[in-house]
Amino acid sequence: MPELPEVEALAYHLREHAVGRTVTRVDVASFGVLKTVTPQWTELHGRTVTGAGRHGKHLDLDCDGIHLVVHLARAGWLRWSDSLSPTPPKPGRGPLALRVHLAGPGFDLTEAGTKKGLAVWIVRDPEEVPSIARLGPDALELTREKLGELFAGRTERLKTALTDQSLIAGIGNAYSDEIMHTAKLSPYSTPGKLSEEALDRLSDAMHEVLTGAVARSVGQHAARLKGEKRSGLRVHARAGLPCPVCGDTVREISFADKAFQYCATCQTGGKPLADRRLSRLLK
Repeated sequence: MPELPEVEALAYHLREHAVGRTVTRVDVASFGVLKTVTPQWTELHGRTVTGAGRHGKHLDLDCDGIHLVVHLARAGWLRWSDSLSPTPPKPGRGPLALRVHLAGPGFDLTEAGTKKGLAVWIVRDPEEVPSIARLGPDALELTREKLGELFAGRTERLKTALTDQSLIAGIGNAYSDEIMHTAKLSPYSTPGKLSEEALDRLSDAMHEVLTGAVARSVGQHAARLKGEKRSGLRVHARAGLPCPVCGDTVREISFADKAFQYCATCQTGGKPLADRRLSRLLK
């Protein structure tokens, strides 16, 4: 799933290549992706792209006061082209969901697989999107002091807290694993019981991991070729491989629809976590 770094890289690309261009046409190949009725997508026609930004994991293209907001979900992507075909796509064919023409160049919104989650809103104010309205502070803008305030008294697992978009916006399954590994904290830590020193490490790790990932994603020209997120990851999606810090085997906890990875030596004092939802550290 694209997270804060990848979405920020896409916004960067659109600021560099789309801002100042005119939307000549929007082709909707899958009407299921549209989550709003008014304004209609045709109201984007003839408008100038005046900005591109991000709200958590949502991408926001400002077209002179009307916003095209996108959540890429698990398998969605934005692919830029310097020359789009003028022929309208056939609805329901392939991964293409929506195409935006910008007087020659433009971009496609695509989604792989059969489980569809890609969502598009056309709104006058991004706050009209429910999932944006309930976002917590952005992870890249979160100060150490604010992090301590957010975690005070919280009793869920650290992994759950870091991926709760209403608490902290932008972090998903992959980068939460990386942040906890960098901070040397267990995924099963209780946020409200973290020491001041642990909160310091967590805050530093959050900014280090995310800013580094943004830089890599921008450098990979994400909108032209989907970047390989795993190239910069140390534990996520590396189960069975050696930890690059200590050499221990990276372990995995599996749930019904996802999994996360960690290093026992770096994060849990060498004790593996039981691979079931309600487990504690094995004794």
